[in-house]
Amino acid sequence: MATKASQLNNQSILITGGTGSFGNNVVERLLSDFTPKEIIVFSRDEKKQFDMRNKFRSPTLRFIIGDVRNRETVFKVMRNIDYVFHAAALKQVPTCEFFPNEAVETNIRGAFNVLDAAETYGVKKVVVLGTDKAVYPINAMGMTKAIMEKLMIAKARLQNSETIFCGVRYGNVMYSRGSVIPLFVEQIKRKQQLTVTNPDMTRFLIPLPEAIDLVLFALEKGETGDVLVRKSPAATIRHIAEAMIDIFDYDDGIKIIGIREGEKMHETLVTREELMKAESYDNYYIIKHLRQIDYDKYFVKGENVTLPEEGYTSKNTERLTLEETKGLILSLREIQGELKSRKR
Repeated sequence: MATKASQLNNQSILITGGTGSFGNNVVERLLSDFTPKEIIVFSRDEKKQFDMRNKFRSPTLRFIIGDVRNRETVFKVMRNIDYVFHAAALKQVPTCEFFPNEAVETNIRGAFNVLDAAETYGVKKVVVLGTDKAVYPINAMGMTKAIMEKLMIAKARLQNSETIFCGVRYGNVMYSRGSVIPLFVEQIKRKQQLTVTNPDMTRFLIPLPEAIDLVLFALEKGETGDVLVRKSPAATIRHIAEAMIDIFDYDDGIKIIGIREGEKMHETLVTREELMKAESYDNYYIIKHLRQIDYDKYFVKGENVTLPEEGYTSKNTERLTLEETKGLILSLREIQGELKSRKR
């Protein structure tokens, strides 16, 4: 899924929410593999921007404090931008459950500001970052990210827009902020039992480099209205916890706490309905949302089609064994670093 270097050479790239796990890693990739004119990291966390500036020390990087909720600021930062990665979002399921209005403001209104500004200033392409939780959503985070996708698709349907709008959707990015593996690492450090919601719960697992590959692939190949989905294996929460116990030779065990509010037993990356219009490749699906608009089909007509029995889910995808789960976790740089620090 390599992106052509010439596409990003001498181009200005904006990353919203650019100080998060995705932002740090995509900046590292952009600086090492391409020669962009400028990379703008746009976020509201000055401490993370300070740390990131000291980490990379690159004249190509420019940092701007701001919030995607602030329409005026978003429009100012969008001038002279060629490509946009829209990663800014509230992603913590419990946080969004308690403060759904805040999720609406960031994940919906903020996304609308970014899309609108990109269209206004003729950005070449916008890639929005989605999540499996937006598919058949049962929590506020998933619901607001689903609307974000709909906003992107609606923009893509504008016949007069020069901007290509597309998106990606993937499952749990391993060791990203708020995910279960760094939680287990912290619990191990504190000599606590590892808290498991339901041992049979399954989750897609994707290392961050593969998630970045998908985003860069979407930047190169995505057509307007497309949602690109990385095919990923899944593991049970039991196997993830047991793998961590084996890796760290930890003997304080597991504590079952039950399914929390807003959680599913299994996640879905592509719905049954979407599979009918998705192109399937070895490593990914491309969901082709943009078709010639026929308003009769939206309001009074239908199609005589047979739906697949189920979508593409963490229950029916490739299931990792305990040893395979352990191997995937051991491949993470963060885990390797934690193991090295324990040996000192």
